[in-house]
Parts: sequence; structure tokens; C-alpha cells
Amino acid sequence: MEIIRSNFKINLHKVYQAIEEADFFAIDGEFSGISDGPSVTALTSGFDTPEERYQKLKKHSMDFLLFQFGLCAFKYDHTDSKHITKSFNFYVFPKPFGRSSPDVKFVCQSSSIDFLASQGFDFNKVFCSGIPYLNQEEERQLREQFDEKRSQANGAGTMAKCPVTVPEDQKKFIDQVVEKIEDFLQNEEKKILDLEPCTGFQRKLIYQTLSWKFPKGIHVETLETEKKERHILISKVDEEERKRREQEKYAKEQEELNDAVGFSRVIHAIANSGKLVVGHNMLLDVMHTIHQFYCPLPADLNEFKEMTTCVFPRLLDTKLMASTQPFKDIINNTSLAELEKRLKETPFDPPKVESAEGFPSYNTASEQLHEAGYDAYITGLCFISMANYLGSLLGPSKVCVSARSKLIEPFFNKLFLMRVMDIPYLNLEGPDLQPKRDHVLHVTFPKEWKTSDLYQLFSAFGNIQISWIDDTSAFVSLSQPEQVQIAVNTSKYAESYRIQTYAEYVGKKREDKQVKRKWTEDSWKEVDRKQPIVPGPCSHTNSYAATGVIGKRNLSPDPREAGSEDRELEEITDSELEQMDSCADPLPEGRKKAKKLKRLKKELSLAGTVADSPAMLFEVPDTW
Repeated sequence: MEIIRSNFKINLHKVYQAIEEADFFAIDGEFSGISDGPSVTALTSGFDTPEERYQKLKKHSMDFLLFQFGLCAFKYDHTDSKHITKSFNFYVFPKPFGRSSPDVKFVCQSSSIDFLASQGFDFNKVFCSGIPYLNQEEERQLREQFDEKRSQANGAGTMAKCPVTVPEDQKKFIDQVVEKIEDFLQNEEKKILDLEPCTGFQRKLIYQTLSWKFPKGIHVETLETEKKERHILISKVDEEERKRREQEKYAKEQEELNDAVGFSRVIHAIANSGKLVVGHNMLLDVMHTIHQFYCPLPADLNEFKEMTTCVFPRLLDTKLMASTQPFKDIINNTSLAELEKRLKETPFDPPKVESAEGFPSYNTASEQLHEAGYDAYITGLCFISMANYLGSLLGPSKVCVSARSKLIEPFFNKLFLMRVMDIPYLNLEGPDLQPKRDHVLHVTFPKEWKTSDLYQLFSAFGNIQISWIDDTSAFVSLSQPEQVQIAVNTSKYAESYRIQTYAEYVGKKREDKQVKRKWTEDSWKEVDRKQPIVPGPCSHTNSYAATGVIGKRNLSPDPREAGSEDRELEEITDSELEQMDSCADPLPEGRKKAKKLKRLKKELSLAGTVADSPAMLFEVPDTW
């Protein structure tokens, strides 16, 4: 179902109903670009740490716009053994609904726009008919502004209780307005008075003056002409009529504000449901959904993890699932389109799926790729097929594996890290993997160097893998760790390039970071030392803001594979899942609950009271 601004309100109840009834959701997004600086190769370096990847995406991808959001709700019909789907394709655009609403700036990347255009993407629907939205802070500020205006209009503010201080240059204007109104009130035949258009400041002075001089008998409202000029209309009313009009005005303003919150209401409903959200290569989808519809992303990766699990208690990435045992040996290509095709073949059994009444059905044979609603739909199909395959390995086999099954818990809250060679996923619920990387070298060289120059430099060391960092540096992975020191020694007397071990590179980077932090702290101490001491309480508030989103589908190559050492993953108990569901409250409260949950789990673990997890059918590898 296609949802744009004109039909959003009348179909919102259908969206809410689909969310309430669903067993799980699949999501997907389309974006205005990918990277505002580095090339795609540099943005997704093969030896990024999870922290580095997060910081890169946060810095270089957040100024793009998520302008199409796909949501597909899946519900299993036990009577007919089939899945009922409700798919939605939302066009999203931050249209300012008033002068006080945010005027969002975003960027576009020509290659991404060209690619979407080649897929038949309708940009007119985005820019002309896109559904508006506000994040939580923007919504709070606008509601406060509405309340303040209403307070002033009703004469409830302090300004209504005493004469208004009118600037000298505005006194003549206000006196003329008051004189007009006095004449208007004495004229029994005239029921309304239309004042000339004026500035916002003048309108504010008029409201404040009239609420003091004429607290009863008139109703004051601001209207806008076809030429977008704003003017004040004054009507004669009794007290009962005035209150009725004020209530109507307030209700209309609240409706306008809810319209401005717009698509964010859908994301809030998904979050509040606490149900499983499935995506394919979904790290970027998650980052931009939170950034665009909740709040700017935090600077620290651990804070991002905490925030994400508060908003979406359970996430599952089908690209990671397909890249992990027992699937990685029987699935060669994990791009979404190829994965959907492979899961129709043996040993997999494609699920029986039917669209709900009143919802259009997708035909996978037509491949409507890069329409967010369709991509969400086939992502959900892929998840069902793989989950049911796990059920078929049980004895006796299980025909339909639910979204809460223990079989799929090992994949919860682990997001695929694209192109990282030895860290397959970002772990939202704990520390990330830390491979040794004792076979990796960090090389710096002139800007003119190409990949062929690096292959020539390391030609004596057999097979190598190169992962570019920027124009003058790259990681080089050797096949034999014992050759690392030999390679480092060869560069001791080189003038044009430098080679160091990965450990030396990380140590130097950490040292530089500490020096920078110390320099910053010392600088602030010096500033504080020079400032005079002012008695009395004071507070300092730092605020940061950012906007944007990114794209991903054309960034999805086959995942790199390495070793296969496994370790057991901690299970999440049902009671913990219920606690995590509660984290889908408004974000500040959700953060508190997430911290409480984390602390509780730690205490239970130290006390030895956490029950051991049941034996896993398979394990998600910690090192690949």
C-alpha cells in the first residue's frame, strides 16, 4: 500500500492495526546518498573496528535523507498454515508545516539519485507528497511554543495582568489598533474587524495589549491570505462563544502538530510494540531511522547500542543470518535479490504467503527491487525461509518457527558489518569481537600510488589482501603472520613509504587520542583558571544536533570469510525480553530502563544465578 501525505491520516489506523496484529516486521529504506566525502571503499574499510565503522557512518552519511521507508507486517495463520502480509511503502519528506517548524537541510549524491532514477523511483512523490516528520526534541519544542502562544492568547501569561511595555517606535501603531477596536466595539452592526497585515512582532504586541485592555467580549485570531500574508481578525463574542472558539483553535493546533509529527508516529508504534524487526544489511537503516525520527546519534558507540536496544528491543539481520552456519555453506550470494532466489530452491521450502484483503500483493518474479516496500517484503520472506529451515533440522521437525523461537535468538541484535574481513557483526548487547590481526600491516605512501604499486611492493610475500583507508594509507593482510616483521624491516630505510604492524598503528592512534584529550582538558582548565569566580549556582549545557540518512543496497558485496572459531552465545530469557520491551517508551525513560536491565544482568551473572542456556542447534561464530 502506497502512503503519501494526502492519504497518511486516513490510513494511519490500518498501519497501527497491522503493527498490533503482526508477529514480526520487516523494514527497508531508500536514501538520497551514501557518503559525503570518502569513497565507498574507504567508508567501508575491511579492517574497520565496529567503533571506527560507526564513527565513519555517523560523520559521512547522516546528512543524507531517508525518503522512502518500507514496512511489511507478517502474521501467521495457523488454520491455513500461511503468512498474511500487510505491506506499506511510505514516501517521507521533512516539509515545514509552519514558520516555527524545523527547516531541514540535507544533501544528495548524484550517483545514488541516478541509480534510483534508473530503477523508476518517483522523486515527485517525495518532494511534492512526502509525509512530514519531527524527532522527539523538535516535537517537544513545538508543543512548548504552542502552549506559550495559547497562554498569551488567553491572557493567562503575566503580561495580561499588567500594562504592556510597548517600544517607542511601535506606540503609534498600537494606539491606532486600540482606537480601531474601541470604535469597532461601539458599532453594534459590525461583527468582525479585519486588521491590516503586519509583522510577527507587531502581532505579538497586539495580542498582549488586547488581552490586557479587552479581556472579555472579543475573540482574536491570526489568519493567512493567499499571498501568505498574516493578519489579525477580531470578532465580537460572548464569553461562552470565546471559550468555544479557543477550544476549537487549540484542537486544530494539536491536529496540525500531530500532522507535523507525521511519519514518526509509525516508528514510535513499531518501537512501542517491542516486536522483532527484521532487515537486510540493516545497520544503516537502523542508524538513520533513529537519527531521523528519534534524536541525533550519540558520539559514543556504546551509547548508540544502548539507545538502539531501547528503541528496537529485538533486531535481526538476514544478511548476517545467511552468512552464518548452517547457511553459509549452502548460500553463495547474500545480496537480497540473489538470497530471495536461492531460498526458493532445495533444501529450503518457500513459505506460503498471502496479502491481506485490501492490500496489493507483490510478484517476486517482477523484481521491484529498490522500492522500499518490496525490499521489506522479500526480506521478511527470506527470514521465514531460513527460520523454517532451522526448524526442519530438529527432531521431530518444526514446520513454522515463530519470531520468538529460541532457534533464532543467537541472531538477535547483531547487525552485519559490511566488508569487514574478520568482524562479521556489530553486537548491540555486549562487547564486540576483537581479532588479533597479527598478520595485518598499516602502510602509508604517496597519494599517486595505486593498488598495483602495493601489490608490487609486497610481491615477495605471496597472496595479500589490500583494504584502502584513504588516498595515502591502507591495510595489507599477509597470508603468514611470521612474515610481518620482515615486511616492517624492509621499510626502515624507505623514503616514500612506511610500514608498521597493526598493533603499532592502534597504539599510536590511541596515544594521539589521549594527547588530544589531555590538550583539550588542559585548555579548559586554563580557561577556568582565568575566569573570575561568580558566587551562586550555575549550569553548563552542551547540545549537539545533526540530520540525515544514507543508502546501502548497492554497497552489498559477498561477505569476506576467514576462520571458523566459535564460542557459545548468551541466551536472553523471556523475562529479560519483556523488560527490554518496556524500553520502547519515550527515549529518556527507555535509557533508564536499559541501564537498570544491564546492571541487573551483571549482578545476576556475578552471583551465579543466571541459568545456563539450553544447548544450541548451531552457533554464531565470534571469529570468522
